[in-house]
Amino acid sequence: MGDSYLKLVNTGLTQDLAKRLGLPRPAILRRHDPGAPLVPGPVVLLGAGEAAHHLAETMLGWGLDVRRHGAGSERIGAIVLALDSVQTPAELSVAALEAGQSLRHLLPGGRVVGVSRPASESVDPEQSAARQGIDGMLRSLGRELRGGATANGIVLARGTGADAPSAVAALRFLLSGRSAYVDGQFVRVSTGDGALPASWDAPLAGKVAVVTGAARGIGASIARTLRRDGATVVVVDVPAAGEALARVANELGGTALQLDITRPDAGTVILEHATTRHGSLDIVVHNAGITRDKLLANMDAARWDSVMAVNLESQLRMNRILLDAGLRGLRIVSLASTSGIAGNRGQTNYAASKAGVIGMVRATAPLVAAADGGINAVAPGFIETDMTARIPAATRAVARMLMPSLMQGGLPVDVAEAVAFLAADGAGGINGETLRVCGQSLVGA
Repeated sequence: MGDSYLKLVNTGLTQDLAKRLGLPRPAILRRHDPGAPLVPGPVVLLGAGEAAHHLAETMLGWGLDVRRHGAGSERIGAIVLALDSVQTPAELSVAALEAGQSLRHLLPGGRVVGVSRPASESVDPEQSAARQGIDGMLRSLGRELRGGATANGIVLARGTGADAPSAVAALRFLLSGRSAYVDGQFVRVSTGDGALPASWDAPLAGKVAVVTGAARGIGASIARTLRRDGATVVVVDVPAAGEALARVANELGGTALQLDITRPDAGTVILEHATTRHGSLDIVVHNAGITRDKLLANMDAARWDSVMAVNLESQLRMNRILLDAGLRGLRIVSLASTSGIAGNRGQTNYAASKAGVIGMVRATAPLVAAADGGINAVAPGFIETDMTARIPAATRAVARMLMPSLMQGGLPVDVAEAVAFLAADGAGGINGETLRVCGQSLVGA
């Protein structure tokens, strides 16, 4: 949804008119603003046990105002729920109702973050039920919040504490404006691996990153965000996009590589360019993708094959080359889509390719981990780009209304923030996962 409409229904006399007419009034989301506070008010931390202790120490170390038993009538910026020790549905009920009292004081753009354990690791029926209940509670809460507030979770695998580097990095990401369009999602931390940055403002300092499909749209936004976070960036796109690609590279002080990523040797070309020009290759973002929509009954081989070649097969081939090169500590982020999770009419080829990306990431994770690296996916939902602008206006309006909490499409920068989070060393304990950036909707492209 355009900024003009957002401002129109959220300011001045037009705000009152929109209220009287019953027009949709999506909030202006709290996005990352350098120099702004991490959280817009005090943080209420609920729960007990070791995780609560570590969470309190972490947030106090960031200079946050942490309250352990609610903030009375004072407005608050976030609620953090230490739910890792919940054993029964009754214990979950107590925690949920206590949180409900603090929700009344949550500021616009506030955050709710739950920290829990996987239900799949429990063999006790009551404990498993309670842990799975946390999942349903937080996803539903995300749909209840207003004013651009969100609810998400961090799930700690057995043996992983709330003080693990990746748990700390995930907490900061979910509390911050960088997670504006991440809602009702869970970040799963599978190990205690990871390394926190010397500076949270430049977590990618000293890294060399490659972004494919970077001439415009989401790819260009990813490149800009990685550069903002300290990385040296190589932008890659097809020769036909060379002029736009050069502009992005010049803007970021990086280098441009004109390359068709479906070439069998694309991975080798990328690796040679990065190491020759910049000395290393630390991050690869597989963003390049195309759509060739058609009902399957009318689909021809050219449409199907071209989408699979660009969106999936090129990534598989490049990953094999990079792994065979023996790179250590490589972090890979692939762009999937909510279409690959829920499907989308007329997109059997696209959805197959993006679902394939999710499967590829899951299976590649142990291979990359063996070389001290990691691979994850980001699945955007309805993101406002030049491509979605070509969708009929009525269809776009319906899509936005299917987003019950945030009531708007995301922006390319929302995808870029998630990519930057997963590309950093702090996410070293997150591997093989897919993070949705969709405003808790499965409408995507």
